[in-house]
Amino acid sequence: MTGSPAQGGSPAPGASASAGADGAEPALRLGTRASALALAQSGMAAAALTAATGQAVELVHITTYGDTSRESLSKIGGTGVFVNALRDALLAGEIDFAVHSLKDLPTAEPEGLHLAAVTERAAVNDALVARDGLKFADLPPGARVGTGAARRMALVRMLRPDLEVVPIRGNVDTRVNLVRTGRLDAVVVALAGLQRLGRQDEATEVFGPEVMLPSPGQGALAIECRDPALVPVLAVLDDPATRAAVTAERSLLAVLEAGCSAPVGAHAVAVDDNVLALTGVVATVSGSRSLRLSATGPVADAAGLGRRLAQRLLAEGAAELMESAA
Repeated sequence: MTGSPAQGGSPAPGASASAGADGAEPALRLGTRASALALAQSGMAAAALTAATGQAVELVHITTYGDTSRESLSKIGGTGVFVNALRDALLAGEIDFAVHSLKDLPTAEPEGLHLAAVTERAAVNDALVARDGLKFADLPPGARVGTGAARRMALVRMLRPDLEVVPIRGNVDTRVNLVRTGRLDAVVVALAGLQRLGRQDEATEVFGPEVMLPSPGQGALAIECRDPALVPVLAVLDDPATRAAVTAERSLLAVLEAGCSAPVGAHAVAVDDNVLALTGVVATVSGSRSLRLSATGPVADAAGLGRRLAQRLLAEGAAELMESAA
């Protein structure tokens, strides 16, 4: 692990790497993966916390198994591979809080840790980055499209069974360079990641969530800590509307007992201040079969809404689809 000031070399506004001579509170240690996207996300959280509270934040770089393994997510388990090392550091007292992409977070909360905040959601959409500025419909038959997620593989195959879907790993640069160097015709990535890196203009098409249902929690960040006294400090970063939506999505995922490597999509949106609309999809990775259902329910019972929709999906054969996808 290595430490650095917030925002990759520059302290968050008002932040310092350690307690000042004037007796100021010591910097909170924020654990983060060291990829460009993870650092951008953690830097945003650090800056927002400092702006809201005046609390200094120091970034601590932590390497996870998901960062070092080159195997596909389906082979290494998917769920938790980008999270467990950060959680171990929290439990060991090596860092004070951690920032995760919420879609990577297992649905089961570990003993001794607290989900202190869910940040305001960025775009939930998936995006296409294709050669020659091509749109999805304009990709020629047999075009090679790369993605690392089983959900995206399934949905691409459902939409265009004539395309060749190629499993890939790596950060945004690595994936986009596969297109730039001609090894692939296109890749499908999260729009939020491109936006946080200031690279949204590289997307040649943005898929609406009604076309390509996102991963549960996609676009949101999770702030996790060990010390319960830190929860109210970090809670300034919490967005209640986002938390309600992702609670419904992740509740559906938990009942299905599916990890982030499973072909499951879910998206909840507010109908009004009191009602959520939730849509879920389960598919085979081959894209040959899928099941998609929707439901509405009270915002105050977001978890119940997710559970009930998951139970409906299971009643109509979702488990068989997920087993076929394994």
